[in-house]
Amino acid sequence: MILHGYWRSGAAYRTRIALALKGLAYDQQGIDLRTGAQRSGAFVALNPQGMVPALEVEGAVLTQSPAILEWLEETHPVPALLPADAFDRAQVRAMAALIGCDIHPLNNLRVGKALRETFGADQAAVDSWAARWILPGFEALEALVARHGAGWCFGAAPTLADCYLIPQIYSARRFNVPLEAFPRLLAIDAVAAAHPAFIAAHPDAQPDAD
Repeated sequence: MILHGYWRSGAAYRTRIALALKGLAYDQQGIDLRTGAQRSGAFVALNPQGMVPALEVEGAVLTQSPAILEWLEETHPVPALLPADAFDRAQVRAMAALIGCDIHPLNNLRVGKALRETFGADQAAVDSWAARWILPGFEALEALVARHGAGWCFGAAPTLADCYLIPQIYSARRFNVPLEAFPRLLAIDAVAAAHPAFIAAHPDAQPDAD
């Protein structure tokens, strides 16, 4: 497998976490989003959307991190990142979507670039924009973890929800978003910081990191 990603991309980060939790070996190909490498002819031929991550596997190319994570769960079911019960699986998917659909897309690199170039936003304004979406999302997630968590987002073992949460906390810190109001999320982050899979997936541990 070859993972095409960017070391600080939240979507690539969550994919690395899932791969590490599954114990799967893969090669990495860095795509520097800051220089526009995602728009190169070679990469667009691989992924017409020109976004990371893209996973090459068995002669196919998988794109969009939710689809990649679901494929990993279907093809490498141990250890499971979704619970056995259908209602529980729906809860985990909802927690992941809370981040993947309602928070992350509004504070990724291309949105920040648009805020700067189109509206003249400075870094303080970009940080404020990110907080506007992260804080209410984390408030909801904190309540859901209180309801369903037992050390991780859902239950006592990492799930897809944790694959999404940890990169979003990393991003929140980059945007100087205050997190003291979310003790349950911070507790999960602390546990993840000592977990080998999360350590291996951390942006600073990637070969293309600055």
